[in-house]
Amino acid sequence: MKLRWNKSLSSDRHSCHPELVYLRSVAPLVSGSPQTGQPTRGLRIGAKGLVVLGVILCLGLIEARAQSVGFDAAKAAGLLPSPGILRNSVVNLHAQGDSLWVGPFLNLTVDGGASWQVSDADSLAGLSNRVYSLDVEGDVIWAGIGISVTQEVDGQTDNVDLARGFLVSEDGGGTWTYRSFLAPSDNDPATTGILDLPDDTLTTYGAVDLHSLAITVPELSPPWDIDYDPITGTVWTANQLAGIRKSTDGGRTWQRVVLPPDTSRFISPDLGYDFPFFVQPTGIRLEDFAGLNFQAFAVLADASGAVWAGAVGGLNRSTDGGVSWQHFTVADGFPGNWIISIEEQARAGQEPAIWAAAWPGTEEAGRFGVVVTRDGGQTFEVVLRGERVYDFAFDGPTIYVAGENGLFISNDDGRTWRTVRDFFDPTQPDRTFRPGARVFSAEITDEALWVGTEDGLFKSLDGGLTWRVFRAEVPLSPDNLPPVVPPDRVPRVEAYAYPNPFSPSVDRFVRIRYKLDGDQSVEIRVFDFAMNLVRNLTDERQSSGEREVSWDGTDNHGARVANGAYFYAVETGGETFWGKVLVLE
Repeated sequence: MKLRWNKSLSSDRHSCHPELVYLRSVAPLVSGSPQTGQPTRGLRIGAKGLVVLGVILCLGLIEARAQSVGFDAAKAAGLLPSPGILRNSVVNLHAQGDSLWVGPFLNLTVDGGASWQVSDADSLAGLSNRVYSLDVEGDVIWAGIGISVTQEVDGQTDNVDLARGFLVSEDGGGTWTYRSFLAPSDNDPATTGILDLPDDTLTTYGAVDLHSLAITVPELSPPWDIDYDPITGTVWTANQLAGIRKSTDGGRTWQRVVLPPDTSRFISPDLGYDFPFFVQPTGIRLEDFAGLNFQAFAVLADASGAVWAGAVGGLNRSTDGGVSWQHFTVADGFPGNWIISIEEQARAGQEPAIWAAAWPGTEEAGRFGVVVTRDGGQTFEVVLRGERVYDFAFDGPTIYVAGENGLFISNDDGRTWRTVRDFFDPTQPDRTFRPGARVFSAEITDEALWVGTEDGLFKSLDGGLTWRVFRAEVPLSPDNLPPVVPPDRVPRVEAYAYPNPFSPSVDRFVRIRYKLDGDQSVEIRVFDFAMNLVRNLTDERQSSGEREVSWDGTDNHGARVANGAYFYAVETGGETFWGKVLVLE
């Protein structure tokens, strides 16, 4: 149950869940002059000891209520070997014991990243659908599946997120079952899918039938969050316009959960409320609309059995299984009403703390920040004011907060904080972290702290002082690919520069990756299309292994280069090899 938010209600570009694109544009490394014409794909490199690997970069803890257990590799029939993580923008993480699950394609490591596996579920094959939310409790794994598509709305092109259903495993990933997001055809409004049938226009709440808007299309209703309660067997999911829904039969059917309207501080079915249960305004002015709190992005069933729901209109808490609700907003001191993440911190000998990421709601200005309650919602404290936060992880009194401006760490239960903005790997000093890259997720395994960013996955064994980097390693040929990677996305080429095309203001730098089989001198230079020298990147003797050099799009004088095609030359072993990078702002 990690990290959920959506571009449609934010001023950001769609960077939370960008599609994995293995080939934005791939320019193979070739021998000879770049002025001889287009590079020949697949041309063999003649230099001994130089093999160039490509990596295409894509932009863009609750304590277990059951006893934490490690992953049983003997059950992994539904998992196949993987070369590593399959996307560098890591939004979803979930740990249990020494096992770490990584979205968006259900990668798994049980040995600290020494080896990786990937789910062979058909729903994730082809790299189109992906994991939007994830929860693991013992052998039970729930993954909410969605997809981002480009659509034209009111003459403007935008990315839109769609519901695609759920994957569930009850044997630790050995087998997977798909649960549809579609409504069952029984015409029973009490048991819908994530989507409704057109005539599901009433929702019974106590003795009252609330007039409701049936959600019949998957747009803007992906499962941003999911939480499986192993005590009751109930599955809770937050689905934006489809609101909060719960299932008591393993996801075969779902029930709509009524949250308080924006103007109500509390609802209970015995009070006889009658209000329009509209999760989307239709023919109603926004200032008159009372349903922002029905648009849900986060959900948590805590250790006491209470359920917490985060929406655009505030934070909600129920102690009776999602029937009656208490509603908290900026009136309670919150910096903003839009709650996009909720996590629980277990505290030895004390009541668990509930942490929530608050963003400005659309109905008021508000601010970013974090709210925490240590007494079940009686009082709240605001920390990290002004920080856009995505996720939380806990290790006793130590708190890790993933945010726009880095990883925030508190060793004293949130009283003071330090910030990590550079995830340097001393074992791979040439694999730099992109400046300004956001931190999306955090998790704790038995041995390590893991952090997901938009520039890779990072592991720390010392509480965030030093790091090991893991990035998507795209092979040079389509042989032996993991099942979720279509072979046509990995042509046979000798080299990559990534990302390509390259935007200096967005990507910050382009990486040129290569491998040396032995120690040797390497010189790398960048030229413009007229073969004028633009930048000397490196000229030194390097040790064997996978290497990487970065170019920030400036010349030797520090000036930003113009848009256009540029060529990089890798000189080693007495030979020169060329590749092309397209600079586009």
